[in-house]
Amino acid sequence: MLIFRQLFDPPSSTYTYLLGDSASREAILIDPVFEQVPREIALLEELGLRLCLTVDTHVHADHVTGAWLLRNRLGSRIAMSARSGAQGADHYFEDGAQLAFGSRHLLAMATPGHTDGCSSFVLDDRSIAFTGDCLLIRGCGRTDFQQGSPDRMFQSVHDRIFALPDDCLLYPGHDYRGSTVTSVAEEKLYNPRLGSGIGLEDFTGYMRNLGLPHPNKIDIAVPANLRCGQPEGPVKEVEQPDWAPLTFTYAGFWEVQPLWLEEHGSGLQIVDVREREEFDGILGHIDGARLIPLGELKDAASSLDKERPVVTVCRSGARSAQAAVMLEKEGFARVANLAGGMLRWRAQRLPVEGLHA
Repeated sequence: MLIFRQLFDPPSSTYTYLLGDSASREAILIDPVFEQVPREIALLEELGLRLCLTVDTHVHADHVTGAWLLRNRLGSRIAMSARSGAQGADHYFEDGAQLAFGSRHLLAMATPGHTDGCSSFVLDDRSIAFTGDCLLIRGCGRTDFQQGSPDRMFQSVHDRIFALPDDCLLYPGHDYRGSTVTSVAEEKLYNPRLGSGIGLEDFTGYMRNLGLPHPNKIDIAVPANLRCGQPEGPVKEVEQPDWAPLTFTYAGFWEVQPLWLEEHGSGLQIVDVREREEFDGILGHIDGARLIPLGELKDAASSLDKERPVVTVCRSGARSAQAAVMLEKEGFARVANLAGGMLRWRAQRLPVEGLHA
């Protein structure tokens, strides 16, 4: 069975795609974004996948790829088109190459026009294709910089992407309106730039009169992406907190395990966000925990010490996860959720106070 996730980077409106082989647990990432690497690592860990390969559809101009950072963190290999001009990849593929992850593979299909090195990737059963910045949903990528060519893009779409089965689902590199997926048949019928019946002259005239400004990050992104995302200076990323052995979750917050908290709780602020009857109820509460129900936390946050780490607690870890996010927004730099809440704490037979069984 194929494991498939579509991920989104709001600042650049970039889609990243995770594909995994359920048997081998090997995975591939298409178009990872540098700033989103902690999220990608968290998702891989939660799904029990091993990242074997990252691949970019082209040298991006609006964001820096996460390929280099993922290789640094996870040991994954970087694959790039041999036509991309990028340096530092582990594997350079040609048109028609197979990029394997476990028993599955993607077929690399050259689709130049946005850049010389643009590639689309077609799943082995031809049910899905990832079109990068060549074909977007009811649109297409730009052709006014980085070796852009309306003629070549028109040919790439009509001769290669539109040659796929009509029911093949197409996933683009970007979308700016909230759309997520389309199909070959849909784009043939409804794409206002490249649909059936639209000629090369129509398309060329359209593309040459877009009048769009260059991407804001082009001067940073293109040089970095020609190095597969390796920064020239110090790496700026989400740093692993050093006050506890924390795990970053795909949901976007840090968690700490009960056993560590039981051993080190005396130096922390433990904030229990349940209601009073729960705090003194059947699950009890952690020694030294301060009760601040979730509904009162925003107003009570100023009474907490921002210089000392905070661990939030509830019954299952759900409300306390919200509390951790809330405290981060209030300026608390060192805050984590207790994984599994009091249910896991009790399951591990750790001591409690106020137990009224």
